Amino acid sequence: MNDYSQEGAGKISLHGNGMGLPSLEEVEKRAREIAMIDERNPDEFTDADWAQARQELLGAEHPTPPEETKQNAELTEDWYVAAASRGHRAPRPGVDEEEETVGEHLVIGGVEEATHDQMLEARREELEQEGGIV
Repeated sequence: MNDYSQEGAGKISLHGNGMGLPSLEEVEKRAREIAMIDERNPDEFTDADWAQARQELLGAEHPTPPEETKQNAELTEDWYVAAASRGHRAPRPGVDEEEETVGEHLVIGGVEEATHDQMLEARREELEQEGGIV
């Protein structure tokens, strides 16, 4: 699925069901599905499968802010904020400026999820025909 996946802000739905923040169990299930699609034992998913599942479900990872330490806890500085600037639009992760609209982004995400489901179902059918029912 890496051939067409784009970084994004995470899934809104998974297998047609609405979701919030995915749990570790959901990430593990997705990693097992990725291993199965790649014709490997789902119980032996790799770190790469886990990373791909996490990226697909959570989207682009944002760096965590630095921890507060004794050295930086006392840093205070008055900032002068002038209202002269009206600001600018912040870019969405993984999307070039004016490359796609929010609607297009949602459609692409839905197509990617449907493709994942189709590949998973095709692999399950192959395993059934081979006698190794999953």
